[in-house]
Formats: sequence, C-alpha cells, structure tokens
Amino acid sequence: QVQLVESGGGLVQPGGSLRLSCAASGSIFSIDSMGWYRQAPGKQRELVAAITSGGSRDYADSVRGRFTISRDNAKNTVYLQMNSLKPEDTAVYYCNRVADVRGTWRTLEVWGQGTLVTVSS
Repeated sequence: QVQLVESGGGLVQPGGSLRLSCAASGSIFSIDSMGWYRQAPGKQRELVAAITSGGSRDYADSVRGRFTISRDNAKNTVYLQMNSLKPEDTAVYYCNRVADVRGTWRTLEVWGQGTLVTVSS
C-alpha cells in the first residue's frame, strides 16, 4: 500500500516562498510520475504540477514560472518550490502518484492529509 505524507505548509506573506515535500513509501518511486494538487476552500481540487520518472515537468498556467516541481529518487520524495506566492495560492496541497491517460493526468492513490498553505499579510 502506497503512503504519501505531505509537509512544509504554513503561513507566508504575499511574495514569499515555501517548499513543500511529499515522502512516498510502498511503491517503486523511481518509476512513478508524481503530481502536486491543491484544493482551495469551496473549489475543486486541481493539478498544480506533475513530474515524470524521466524528469519532464508539467505546470498549471496559474503557477508556471513561479512554482517548480522536483524529485529526489534516493529519498523517495517529491518537492514543490513555490515562489512569488499570491493570496489565491492559499489551499491545502496534496501529492499523488499520477499516470498520463490520453493526455490527462489521473491520480492513482488515496489522498493523504495534505499540507495547508496560507498566503496572507
């Protein structure tokens, strides 16, 4: 059974930065594609960024140029570096194993607890 544990959230001022981490266990992490998602209050969960086993990256338009997804296969961990944060980035952030199904990223695991990011002055 795959376990995903997100961490690194917190309160940050607009324009600030945070780095989120997601530790995965129970799968062959190095061959997995991984994604970061977020869910803001009253909104649907949305994909923020994805990274393949080969390191190819995909970003939502709303975060491209500000967020960077990366991975460390030796640590079974995927990261999300978030810069120039805006109040609209406030959400609970989740990671998941993903697969590209006919051009759309699909999640493969049960959601973890997520980590809350609040951008506010």
